[in-house]
Amino acid sequence: MTALGLLVPGESAEDDYPCVEQLLGSDIRIDLIRADPAADSPERLSARTEELRLAGAESVVWASVTASVTAGWQGANGQVRVLARTAGLPASSTAFGFVNAARELGVTRVAVVSAHVDAGLAGFLRDGGVGVVSTAPLGDDLLASAHPAAQPDAQALLLPDTSLRTIAEIPALERHLGKPVLTAHQVTVWEALRLTERRVNAPRLGTLFTREPIVQA
Repeated sequence: MTALGLLVPGESAEDDYPCVEQLLGSDIRIDLIRADPAADSPERLSARTEELRLAGAESVVWASVTASVTAGWQGANGQVRVLARTAGLPASSTAFGFVNAARELGVTRVAVVSAHVDAGLAGFLRDGGVGVVSTAPLGDDLLASAHPAAQPDAQALLLPDTSLRTIAEIPALERHLGKPVLTAHQVTVWEALRLTERRVNAPRLGTLFTREPIVQA
């Protein structure tokens, strides 16, 4: 059994995570701890990880994009280092998960659809070697919202909102767009698995969970 620990902010649509757990198989468990969405201090966050450690979590991911983007690339790296040290577990964040997932797929150019398009996210991704070639606002219809941002020069679509339920929509989105789709909850779990060096083939979670790893130079 591999246990993954996630610190989830408020309004994170965390009911998506049981869907991910079901699609991953019976030997992976996802443990959730609700954290203050304003608690960007890693010391404050790590205080919530004791319960995860006692439950046997093998990694911890702060399931927030905003906290990392606000801190910037260097600041977010510092947050993760402190969280890992104080939690005693390999640690990361959803924002870094997007960058690592893009690298896994060999993606360097993405489109972003979000309820709050933020220049800070584009800067964070750029620092990680991923360029944002187009953005679009999120509407009521996810499929319709995704289409305008999926320009031909975008190699993948990013849906960074943690408040958005996306897991059930990933296969249809990828079929419609003909390219990988990376969503906050999908990437958060993938990042937690990456930290434990687990690889899981789960096609219903999208291309990210079916591709062979890209060997970085």
